[in-house]
Amino acid sequence: MRVISGLAKGTILYTLEGNATRPTLDRVKEAIFNIIQMDIQDSVVLDLFSGSGALGIEALSRGAKKAVLCDKSKSAINIIKLNLQKTHLEENAIVLQEDYSRALNFLKNTYQFDLIFLDPPYKEEFVKESIEKIIQLNLLQKSGKIIIETDDEERILKEIENLNVSITNLRKYGRVKVIFLNLNIEN
Repeated sequence: MRVISGLAKGTILYTLEGNATRPTLDRVKEAIFNIIQMDIQDSVVLDLFSGSGALGIEALSRGAKKAVLCDKSKSAINIIKLNLQKTHLEENAIVLQEDYSRALNFLKNTYQFDLIFLDPPYKEEFVKESIEKIIQLNLLQKSGKIIIETDDEERILKEIENLNVSITNLRKYGRVKVIFLNLNIEN
């Protein structure tokens, strides 16, 4: 796994040992960032289930102003910190070792994000709860995007069908599905 573009282009990232996390494949990460490339410069990014930090680090490498990388695992946080040091991007990063719900509560009066990456453990039902809390706490800019990575598109689409979001893009890369959402804004 490597940084694909920007300041840290080509840097090989550390990953966690074992099956506890599943890093985003380089080809999937490249496709995601090709789709959102016009939204990255000077953005504020949240990588909520960060794992190795690859998505948040990629955003920083491509010009994001700030990235908050959050994971509840101490070993994941250690890998994120190593990767930030290796890429020399730690100055613009905030690393939180917290459960996603507590992290969102902690961030509520501090940031509104332009991009939020949700890549939770596939078998857990954290996507709906995360989006509900993001909306409730007003953590996403009106023009912001939520990007979900999953292997169970049908379940995720069913979970979010009654939320105040619109699907703007849906991509499939083998067994990985990426869903792009915007908030439904009331005038």
